[in-house]
Amino acid sequence: MSDEDLINEVANAMYEMVKEYHGKKNFKAMDLTKAMKQKYGEDKVNKALCKKAIRQLIDSGRCTYSYVGGSYITLPAGS
Repeated sequence: MSDEDLINEVANAMYEMVKEYHGKKNFKAMDLTKAMKQKYGEDKVNKALCKKAIRQLIDSGRCTYSYVGGSYITLPAGS
């Protein structure tokens, strides 16, 4: 699996996690990174790859940053 495929897979997994807990829990970037390291293993997923996956979610508009006493990754308003 290429790095690009893995980034896409991790981004999709992050999106599903944010979507599942929408309105119940807010995730910081580090929370998502830790969850993906647990899911895929630290040998496959690292902080840099997770940053790229988060950037992909933000750039595509699937997720946005929310600032409520800290920076959280959430679904866009109206989702």
